[in-house]
Amino acid sequence: MLMILACLFPALAGTLVCVSGMQIRTRNRCLGACVLATDLLCAAAALQGGRVSFLTLAENLHMTFAADDMGIFFLAAVLLLYTAVCFYAFEYMEREERTGMFFSFYFLSFGALIAVCFAGNLLTLYFCFEMLTLLSMPMVLQEMTKEAIAAALKYLFYSIAGALMGLFAVFFVYFFAEGSAEFVRGGFLDAAKIAGHEAVLLAAVMAGISGFGTKAGLYPMHGWLPTAHPIAPAPASALLSGIIAKAGVIAVIRLVYYSVGEELIRGTWVQYAWMTLAMLTIFMGSMMAFREKVTKKRLAYSTVSQISYILLALSFLSEDGLKGALLHVISHASAKGCLFLCAGVFICRLGRHRVEELRGVGKLMPKTMIFFTAASLSLVGIPPMGGFLSKWVIASAALKDGMGVWAVLPPVILLISALLTAGYLFTVVVNAFFPGEEFREDLAPGSAEPSRLMTVPMFCLCAVSLAAGLFGLTLVRGF
Repeated sequence: MLMILACLFPALAGTLVCVSGMQIRTRNRCLGACVLATDLLCAAAALQGGRVSFLTLAENLHMTFAADDMGIFFLAAVLLLYTAVCFYAFEYMEREERTGMFFSFYFLSFGALIAVCFAGNLLTLYFCFEMLTLLSMPMVLQEMTKEAIAAALKYLFYSIAGALMGLFAVFFVYFFAEGSAEFVRGGFLDAAKIAGHEAVLLAAVMAGISGFGTKAGLYPMHGWLPTAHPIAPAPASALLSGIIAKAGVIAVIRLVYYSVGEELIRGTWVQYAWMTLAMLTIFMGSMMAFREKVTKKRLAYSTVSQISYILLALSFLSEDGLKGALLHVISHASAKGCLFLCAGVFICRLGRHRVEELRGVGKLMPKTMIFFTAASLSLVGIPPMGGFLSKWVIASAALKDGMGVWAVLPPVILLISALLTAGYLFTVVVNAFFPGEEFREDLAPGSAEPSRLMTVPMFCLCAVSLAAGLFGLTLVRGF
């Protein structure tokens, strides 16, 4: 029951606090307590483990929650991002209207994402996945402008279309399932049922990968990311990019590694199509980020590229590939979450939205730019940050598989993407700290720094990114 309580508590408690009419300071204290209580509930549920089935829709169709290593790993990333963003948002959202609406859907989506992590079968995962889309979409609507409504609708339509493709895969997996259809490493399909229907099942799996990959920004269904991020408040962007988009990654892992099984897909057209789409997305996202001049939109295109590193590693269908993918989940979540929070500081403290406006900002807010630099080092892949270790493991996994040209292409794409990433992030850092002798700024050095409510979350995310680089292999040793 603790797993169910961990999913329901943030949704119910957070919403009740937001509609209670409390003064802002009291409300924020209660919301902070709700987040910390949710962290403790999730930790207790993970330690307790077990499996809970609470609703039967038809034969072999059960709503089930379970705590396994994979779900707990993603849950840790969810708790990290949501906790950091909550305290950051207390100061950021002071400048916004309808803060009660934002925090309500923040907590509702928090509960839905926890449920995704605890989902024990594909039916439960699909239901929670859809709920996450519906409950996170209003955070994009925050400003209620024409552009915000259009961006939110685009996010909604893309996500629902992708989820319906995922439902197609879910149907066929259940049709060919053996036993209870609960997640099992290596899959649970009945070989006798599959015989003679391999082509149909492979097509369904590819549809599922593409559909669930929509949430992760996989080409050609990536368009919602660069549209939604510039419109959404920075805390929402950090969540969408850092962890909500990774719900698609969770779904792909559960479909391929825990339902269908790697052996059915290895060496088929599905594996090569999957690898091709992932590499194309990596390159395209990096190129678009390099050309983009709006800071948050540049980071959104970067997310399109970086999350496809994870999908590429998963497409190797190997243990090393899975470890590299999981390492990049935590390193990207921490680094990209920090970058979006830094972008939010530039907006709320200086009103600067574009890359060229950040020239000299390192003198106005040196702490924030140090956090931005540290997170950039991780995304580029500079040791000892987490991004270096994850990319090293991914490239090594590709070469180890011995798939001819398909073993060489991923490291080449990763290197090209790393160069482009350095180009669109390090130029910001250099111009921020070294604007040139002719540059003049009216504000006093250090005068624009935000309070600890904003700086401590950014520091914590940078620290996690560094820890992922130093201790990441220990973290993923059991997968």
